[in-house]
Amino acid sequence: MLALVGDADGIGLIESLARPGSNVTGVTDQSVELSAKRLEFLTEAVPKAARIAVLWNADDRGMTLRYREVEKAAQRLHVAVQALGVREPDDFETAFSAMTQHRPDALFLVTDALTLLNRKRVIDFARAHRIPAMYEYSFLVQDGGLMSYGANQEDNFRLAARYVDRIFKGATPGSLPVERPGRYYLTINRKTAKALGLTIPPTLLLRADQVIE
Repeated sequence: MLALVGDADGIGLIESLARPGSNVTGVTDQSVELSAKRLEFLTEAVPKAARIAVLWNADDRGMTLRYREVEKAAQRLHVAVQALGVREPDDFETAFSAMTQHRPDALFLVTDALTLLNRKRVIDFARAHRIPAMYEYSFLVQDGGLMSYGANQEDNFRLAARYVDRIFKGATPGSLPVERPGRYYLTINRKTAKALGLTIPPTLLLRADQVIE
């Protein structure tokens, strides 16, 4: 059952949204496309950013697709990318060292199991070095991150629960079309912004779905 997997069609977990096939169905978002939008929001929050570090699991094909989309968006936005691929927990210290030596103007965290398990290290590093960071999910902003743009995970779980109910009633998973989240949310932590010495543009605050004071 899909609930937290992005781009299930793009990474080959399903044949298509309409006909997933096999024994898989559920909810999947457009994580690759969303990566570009997240970078746009980050550059709006930090308009003088010239170099943005991207931290992602380089061993995960889906996460690498998101990273490549960020690269493409960076070219359009005229910002440089500092690539920081990680493969295991020890690699985070190497990434932090690289950012210490060559400080980026902002940070973009691509979220998967590896980066999620090490999220506190990333959030703490960004705060200590006053680096504005974009995350994919609002709970990371509630944990002290600066901003996020993505689906509400509780909504995804509710949608997934409807699939479970239909399957228990006899439906075949592969015959149930996979859904996209109906809405994506921009969350900004103003307390973190103040700690970073960053003033969020009022126009961006007005577009936020949630502002944490």
